[in-house]
Amino acid sequence: MIFIYNDYGGTHTTSLAAALHLQILKPPSTPLTKEEILAVPFFNKLTKKDFGKLIFHGKDRDGHLVYTLGRKSQKLVVPSLIDFGLLLFEHFQVGERIIFSNTSPTVPIPMSLGGFFSRGLKIDSIGVPFLVMGAKKCIHNIYELVENTKQTALTPTQEKIIVLENRQYQK
Repeated sequence: MIFIYNDYGGTHTTSLAAALHLQILKPPSTPLTKEEILAVPFFNKLTKKDFGKLIFHGKDRDGHLVYTLGRKSQKLVVPSLIDFGLLLFEHFQVGERIIFSNTSPTVPIPMSLGGFFSRGLKIDSIGVPFLVMGAKKCIHNIYELVENTKQTALTPTQEKIIVLENRQYQK
């Protein structure tokens, strides 16, 4: 199975989702520290050149591949990847199921502001505190999203590609 967590920038909620999926971060029973958040691989590290790239985060304990994707405002990125996946299934007997899970609904306003200041304007002194505040605010929703994504992937279906919009996590 291949898991692809995606959103606008691909560096904040997606990185947190990948870290939870891979058990780099533990289930959020206690509040995350600033240090734990900033230590998450790729968190607030990606730049404009990384938009549209699949970023590999690792293999989970079951050997499933975990990626993230920053799709910007391009609503055609995921449909194009779905079509490409279908082409691979049809012509090359690829045996993996692909799960696209949208983390955008979990993004709180402080994280949007932090991303704008830190990634957009390159003002980390303003952006990073907002990002940390936002991560602390949304980590429970991201954890639920990841658990739902993994459970959906295990549900028997004939579908080779599953797209989860995750609207139930919107604020």
